[in-house]
Amino acid sequence: EEALSVSITEELLKFLVVILILYPNKNFDEPFDGIVYAVFVGMGFATAENLAFVMQGSASLAILRMLSAVPAHFVFAVIMGYYLGKAKTEKKNKFLYLLLSLLIPIIFHALYDYFLFLENIPGIWVGGFVTLLVAFFVAKNSIIEHLKASPFKNKD
Repeated sequence: EEALSVSITEELLKFLVVILILYPNKNFDEPFDGIVYAVFVGMGFATAENLAFVMQGSASLAILRMLSAVPAHFVFAVIMGYYLGKAKTEKKNKFLYLLLSLLIPIIFHALYDYFLFLENIPGIWVGGFVTLLVAFFVAKNSIIEHLKASPFKNKD
């Protein structure tokens, strides 16, 4: 339950920043822009979150988060941006893509957190790492697809 509420809150916050401030921008004119903008917001969020942990005096937790939570926020943001880019640039299924841009990162984030929050089961954190690895491959393929689809490719 905690993993789901944290993931919904964090991903919704990032989504709202992108959709309200960056999505309407006239410079958001190709699918890959969704990834770029969402990643900037996601990395800003991860930085602020880590600073909060450091300010609470937990430098070791901040280092651990730097190695896991920061990459997690990156891949979740890439996935969000992938669907935002599709929503912005494709004529059909805009609402579906907007919904997926929020729903899929929430699912990955919730699974990631779920495995990390279950401290009473030894080794269960591996599930969080596996979730992060799967999300990484989804993000990598999302980046590749949008780079190939760029209308500005080879316009030098």
